[in-house]
Amino acid sequence: MDEYGNTGEGRATRRDEAVRAAVEQGLLGPDSPIVGLLDVTGIRESAAELRAAFAEVTAPGTPVLHAFAVKATPLVPVLRLLREEGIGAEVASPGELALARAAGLSPAQTVLDSPAKTPAELREALALGIAVNADNPQELDRIDGLVRSAVSRSPLGIRVNPQVGGGSIGATSTATATSKFGVALRDEGAREWVVRAYLDRPWLSRLHAHTGSQGIPLSLMTQGVAETYALAEEINRRIGRPQIDTIDIGGGLPVNFASDVTAPTYAEYARALRDAVPGLFDGRYGLVTEFGRSLLAKHGTIVARVEYAKSAGGRAVAVTHAGVQVATRTVYVPGSWPLRITAYDGKGRPKSGPEVVQDVAGPACFAGDLLAEGRALPLLDQGDYAAALDTGAYYFAHHYAYNSLARPGIYGFVPDRAGGARFATVRDPQTLASIVAESGGAHAGALTTLHAPGSR
Repeated sequence: MDEYGNTGEGRATRRDEAVRAAVEQGLLGPDSPIVGLLDVTGIRESAAELRAAFAEVTAPGTPVLHAFAVKATPLVPVLRLLREEGIGAEVASPGELALARAAGLSPAQTVLDSPAKTPAELREALALGIAVNADNPQELDRIDGLVRSAVSRSPLGIRVNPQVGGGSIGATSTATATSKFGVALRDEGAREWVVRAYLDRPWLSRLHAHTGSQGIPLSLMTQGVAETYALAEEINRRIGRPQIDTIDIGGGLPVNFASDVTAPTYAEYARALRDAVPGLFDGRYGLVTEFGRSLLAKHGTIVARVEYAKSAGGRAVAVTHAGVQVATRTVYVPGSWPLRITAYDGKGRPKSGPEVVQDVAGPACFAGDLLAEGRALPLLDQGDYAAALDTGAYYFAHHYAYNSLARPGIYGFVPDRAGGARFATVRDPQTLASIVAESGGAHAGALTTLHAPGSR
C-alpha cells in the first residue's frame, strides 16, 4: 500500500463492477462490441495525489501549475474534469489548444509546447496570454518580432534539452544527445547562447525542460531537473536579479503496467526532487509540471467482445473488436508497450477457470494485429469479453483508422449504491456516415473531373 492507501484493489473492484454494468445496461453487446471506460473516481484521486505530493515539498505560497499533457487523453470532458480538480493544460498543437479552450481552461492555466509552432499559433497564444516555451533559436526570433509588434501578457521561456540520456524506450526518450526537442545544452556554444538570450530579453522569465517519459527512471528525470535548475541559477546570477521566476519541469512519470499498484508515485518523485534539488522548492521559483500518462493511464479500460473463438497451430485464438485501431503502440511495438488482459464472461463478470495459453487478436486485416500473444488466461469463448487494462492514456482516445474501423464510444463511470456503475458519455461511437464524410464522401467525383492535357 502506498501513502495514499492505494494498492489498486479499489480500482480493480470499480473496474469489474463497471464492466458488468456496461453489459447489463447495453453499452456492451453484440451491436456495440467495443467501448472505452474511464474511472472518474480514480482520475479525481490521481489529481488530488499530484497536488498533495508537490504541496508537501514546496514552500507555502509558491505558485504551482500542474498542466495536464493534453496529448495523453485529448477528450474535452476529461480536461473539464481535471480543471475541476485544479489541473491545467499543456498543449502542443492548435487542436489541443482548441480542446483546452472548449473545456473552459483559462490562458493562465495553459502552457504551449511544441517543436513546430507556426507564426499563427504563436500569435494566437501571445494574444491570449498563454505561456509559451520557445523550442529553438529560430522560434525565439519569431517571438521577438511578435513581442515588438504587440504587448503580450504571456509568460515566455526557452525549452532546453539537458542531454542526460535516454531510457528503455528510445522513441519516448526526450533528453538524448540528438533529441529533436529544445536547445541541446551540451552542444558547443549552446549553453552560452541560452544565457545570452535571457541577458538580451528581460521579458524571458521561464525555463523549461522535459526529461521524463515511459521507460525513464526517476534518477534520470531528477538529473534533468537538477541541470535545468542549475542553469536557471546561472542565468539569474549572470543577470544580477531573479529574471527567471518559474521553472517548468515537464512531466513523464512512468506508469507501472504490470499490476494495479501505482508505482512510482507522485509523492516519491516530489521527495526525490526535493532531496536532489532543494533550492527548487524554497519559494524563489514558481513551478509548472506537465504530467499526462501518469494521471490517466490506470483509469482507462478497453473492453471488447469476443466475436469468434478458434484455434491455429494448436493455440487458442480469441478474435475481438480491439486491436491496432485502439492500441496502436502495443500492436506495433509489443515488447515496449505490453498490456495486461483480463477475461470476462458474456455477462461481464470476471471469468474463472484453468488458464490457457492463447492469443487475443484484433479485427484488423493483418496478422500482427494482436493485443496479446501467447498469454495465459481463462479460455475466452465466443460472446465473452477481453479487457485491456491501463489504457486511459495514449490508447482508445488516439484512434488509428485501419480498415476504416469506427472509433468506439467512451464512457466515464462512478460506482452506484447497488454494486454497479453509473455512466456518462464522454465521446459517442463513430457512425458510418462520419467515416464516409471524413474519407472525402462530399467530394466523391472530384478525381473524375481531372484529366491530363490531351487525354480526352
